[in-house]
Amino acid sequence: MDKSTLEELKKNLLSMKAQILNSGVMQSTDDLEVSSDDLADEADLASNVINQEVSFHIRHREMQKLRMIDDALYRMEQGQYGHCEECDEFIGKKRLLIQPWTTLCITHAEEQERQGQKFSKGA
Repeated sequence: MDKSTLEELKKNLLSMKAQILNSGVMQSTDDLEVSSDDLADEADLASNVINQEVSFHIRHREMQKLRMIDDALYRMEQGQYGHCEECDEFIGKKRLLIQPWTTLCITHAEEQERQGQKFSKGA
């Protein structure tokens, strides 16, 4: 991979990381609190619990993305970025531009997705 492409990808990763950290999703805790007024009404409590679960899911997804971004930046520093962890072939530039934290080439990503669908269907 040429140096200019690597720099572009690093810039994208750092921008994505900053966007997540500055979005406020990770810092706000207002949606995690339960008001004592909500405890008296089951509908309010249920609504509050659902909102909390959505917030937890969003935070969890953003934390996973941050970890993957940090891992990709580390691989860049180590000179291991852009290689599929399954076959060690180069991951396509187009794929890296869309999902710069990816560790799998398109072939292995699709294979992993198919296997995940098998397991979720109970096969």
